[in-house]
Amino acid sequence: MTSTGAEPLDPLGEGWAKLRPAVFGAAYRILGSVADAEDVTQDVWIRAAAADLAEIDNLRAWLVTVAARRSYDILRSARVRRESYVGPWLPEPLMTGPDASEQVLVDETVTMAMLLVMEELTPPERVAFVLHDVFDIEFSRIAGTLDVSAASARQHASRARRRLAQARQREPQITREERTRILAAFRAAYEAGDLVALVAMLHPDAAYVTDGGRDVAAARVPIIGGRRVAEVMVRVGRRWKPERIDVVEVGGELALRFVRDGRVFSVDIVRIVDGLIVGYQRVLNPDKLRRA
Repeated sequence: MTSTGAEPLDPLGEGWAKLRPAVFGAAYRILGSVADAEDVTQDVWIRAAAADLAEIDNLRAWLVTVAARRSYDILRSARVRRESYVGPWLPEPLMTGPDASEQVLVDETVTMAMLLVMEELTPPERVAFVLHDVFDIEFSRIAGTLDVSAASARQHASRARRRLAQARQREPQITREERTRILAAFRAAYEAGDLVALVAMLHPDAAYVTDGGRDVAAARVPIIGGRRVAEVMVRVGRRWKPERIDVVEVGGELALRFVRDGRVFSVDIVRIVDGLIVGYQRVLNPDKLRRA
């Protein structure tokens, strides 16, 4: 990553606007929550406004590490909260692309697939990886953020890198054109309630995961099997018929957004391998859809 160096920062002016995407992006990658990342970004803004920035040699690195330290504290407490979460937990969808309300540096680490793998990392591994591999922060700074030695920080990042590399090998690349085609065909079959067409598009071992939190009726365990998933989708589609289904960009990848009664009902992320849908992740929790 290219550093902005000791560029002056006015938290109310253009300097902050330029650096804010990196601050927000670091927090989101560590936490998997847009709401928490916005809170962290605000905390960093307040601290920057009160700091003597003339004493800081690398402003971008300082801001990102401040965000990471605050995110690290939140992440450790969030692990406890997620143990009592009702049903499966999915990262909050980050809307990207030209219509996104939050501008963020987009790469594979903000995709749903990678965020779910990162969720399996320890908090120090996640922070060390994001700071070093995404934002090019040196290990001496990361060590201070984690209260460990530079050698330990390096080891945390290395372990995370290996886990993510293994996940990448299991996640075949798909072109945007192919994803567009498959999502269009799926949307047409879903809107028509065409069970045969849906089954044909789903892998026999496809998994359907829904995150509804406490307030929305959703499957509390993953549903496995292409035909079973298709039957559930047809049943849900008939009961909660959307007024429209939009193709949107989430974490740099195309996804589906379901709108009903004038509000976003769900954001659905689809995993595709060899032309078939192998994973379907549906975020229904209204707290995670306020920015969708």
